[in-house]
Amino acid sequence: MNARNSIAIALLISAVIAAPAWAQTLNISGGTTPYSEVIEPGLAAIKKATGVDIKFNGNGTGKGMLELLEGKVGVAAVGDTLGESIKAAKKAAEAAGREVKVPDNMFFTKIGTDELVVIVHKSNPIASLTKDQAKDIATGKVVNWKDVGGPDLPIQVITTEPSLAPGQFFKRAIMGGADYVKTAKESTSPKDTIVLVSKDKGGFGMAADTHMKTNAGEAKAIKTTAMIRPLGLVTIGEPTGDAAKVTAFLKK
Repeated sequence: MNARNSIAIALLISAVIAAPAWAQTLNISGGTTPYSEVIEPGLAAIKKATGVDIKFNGNGTGKGMLELLEGKVGVAAVGDTLGESIKAAKKAAEAAGREVKVPDNMFFTKIGTDELVVIVHKSNPIASLTKDQAKDIATGKVVNWKDVGGPDLPIQVITTEPSLAPGQFFKRAIMGGADYVKTAKESTSPKDTIVLVSKDKGGFGMAADTHMKTNAGEAKAIKTTAMIRPLGLVTIGEPTGDAAKVTAFLKK
């Protein structure tokens, strides 16, 4: 072996040793709000501090929890409390015609908070609603914007499907658990709620503040009772391995 080949081999070995071979990928499924608000902005910092890459599937709190419970991912990202996220998982399982068992050792790590806001079409002159007015609209007691100081225009309530956190959180925080009006449309994602309200001048919905700041479309947020919800990562048992590294880094 000549000197040139020896140097080349030595350089190759050095590169291999220096490479971050310990870097791993952590699969997370769940809500787009905890990802957009907390995880995505910190991806580079997470990788630098933990050596872990994150692969995210934004399928909503309920479906993300269902994938966790079925062993498809190690971590679920959720936009609600642990108890409510488990309920969302059961609703997702029911919608899919599947049964799900929930172990007793589910573990929630809080990574932040998000404000849920009421949104309407930006052409609507309404700037605020009281909690009672928002509830009356969502339940169908008020069906025209003129009854709350707006234009003579039918109201179209838009909420998220039951396995998604925003609509269920709004139902508890504003509606006292009452049902949505039967004519309410259900969006398939929190971002889709913004799209649907943007297309309907009579639209009324709820959205994550972080999504509105990113792309409000033709919708606008209006003032009403503050709705602050927790954002978290859920594991079965206390997180271990790469999940432990990431949750420890993001824990609030």
